[in-house]
Amino acid sequence: MSATTNTRLTPRQRLSRGLAYTAVGPVDVTRGVVGLGVQSAQAGASSLRRRYREGRLARELQATQEAIAQELAAAQEVAAGLPEALQKARRSQRRGKRPWLIAGVVVLALAGGAVVFSIVRRSTRPPEPSPRPPSVEVQPRP
Repeated sequence: MSATTNTRLTPRQRLSRGLAYTAVGPVDVTRGVVGLGVQSAQAGASSLRRRYREGRLARELQATQEAIAQELAAAQEVAAGLPEALQKARRSQRRGKRPWLIAGVVVLALAGGAVVFSIVRRSTRPPEPSPRPPSVEVQPRP
């Protein structure tokens, strides 16, 4: 017996197969044309998007460059006035430290005087005996 058997198609089967392949042909052609149209439309849209982004990017880059130029100009103005500002700051710092220095010396003198006064006062007075009896009996040892 052979591996392939040739079976004859009935006319009905032959007609339906022909119609099926006949119908598939124009459908394939239509699908191909529509597919090519869609691809070309996508490519065009992608190109437009890319050109739009590049244009927008160029505008953003130009705006950024202008902002940087303005910041640099402002920084140059600040740098030009920096020596004068430093001199003013040094003058104000000199004035500000002197009162604190004087106040510190006065406080130290008063504190030192109070310590000296309490030491002198204690040394001139005899110690007062305690009104309470001692907690441990004090007896000389033999």
